[in-house]
Amino acid sequence: MLGLIMKTKQILLFLLISVSLSSCFRRWFLSDKQIVEHYKNKQAKPQEHFIENDSIKLHYVTFGKETNRPVIFIHGAPGSWDGYLNLLDDSLLQQKFNLISVDRLGYGTSKVKPKKKIYSLEAQAVAIMQTLRDNKSGMKPIILGRSYGAPIAVKMAAMYADKIEKIILVSPAIDPDTEKFWWFSGLGKFFLVRWFLPTRMNTATDEKFAHVAELRRLVPEWKKISANVTVLTGGKDWIVDTTNFSYAKKMLVGKNAKFVFVPESGHLITASHPQIMVKELIETDSLARK
Repeated sequence: MLGLIMKTKQILLFLLISVSLSSCFRRWFLSDKQIVEHYKNKQAKPQEHFIENDSIKLHYVTFGKETNRPVIFIHGAPGSWDGYLNLLDDSLLQQKFNLISVDRLGYGTSKVKPKKKIYSLEAQAVAIMQTLRDNKSGMKPIILGRSYGAPIAVKMAAMYADKIEKIILVSPAIDPDTEKFWWFSGLGKFFLVRWFLPTRMNTATDEKFAHVAELRRLVPEWKKISANVTVLTGGKDWIVDTTNFSYAKKMLVGKNAKFVFVPESGHLITASHPQIMVKELIETDSLARK
C-alpha cells in the first residue's frame, strides 16, 4: 500500500512537471499555423515532400536548388524539421545548398505503417537516405545530426560509407555508458502519463529506453566511417553528458575528424552558435570541390 501511495505521488508530481514542460516545449515546437505565419513574408518557403509506401510515411522539407550539394538535418528527441529553422532560413545556405530537414520516423507527420514503435538506427538511416531521391547535383551529402539525431548520422556514414561527404555531430548522444536517466524517466511509461503528454514526448520516452541497446549495436559500425567528421559539444550541456565528446574522440581515432568544444554553449549549439554551422558547411563544400 505504501509503495502504491508513493508511486501515485510520483505520477502526480510528474504530471505537474509535465504541465510546465509542455508550456516550455511549445516555445520550441511550432504549430502549422505558426509555420505559415513565420513564412508569410519570406521569399524562400519550405517545399514539403512525402515518401510513402507500405512501411513508412516520411515527411521532409527542402530549400534551395536540387542541383546544389544536399545537406540533411536530423533532429533529436523530441523534435521536428523546424528545429533547424534559423539555419534553413539562412539566405547564404539556401543559395549554396539543397537543404533537407526531416521529421524522423515517429515524430511530426512521419509515421511507421502499420502503426508500431520503431527506434532502430538502421531503419531511421534507410528512411532518411531516401530524401536524396530528388537531388540532381551528383554531389555527396553533408549530414548534420543533433543529440539523438547524431547516432543516426553515424549509422548513415557507416552504411553508406562511399556516399557521404561529411557528418557533423552536434551535442551527440552516442555513448551507451553515459545515457542520462532522471528519476521521472520511467513514469513516462504509465498509461495516465502517456495519455496526458503529446505524441512526440511519448515517442521520445520510448526511444530513450531503446537508445542504450541501439548505441551498443552501433559500436562496431564506427570503424566503417570514411566520411569527414566534425563533433561539437557545449560546455554547459546538461541534457547530454559532455563525456560523449571524449567518447567520440575514442571512436574516431585514425579518422579525418575535427573536435570543437564550445564552453559557453548549452545543448542547442545550432541555435546559440549558428555561425559555426554555416562555416562548417561552406568550408566542407569548398574543400570537396577542390
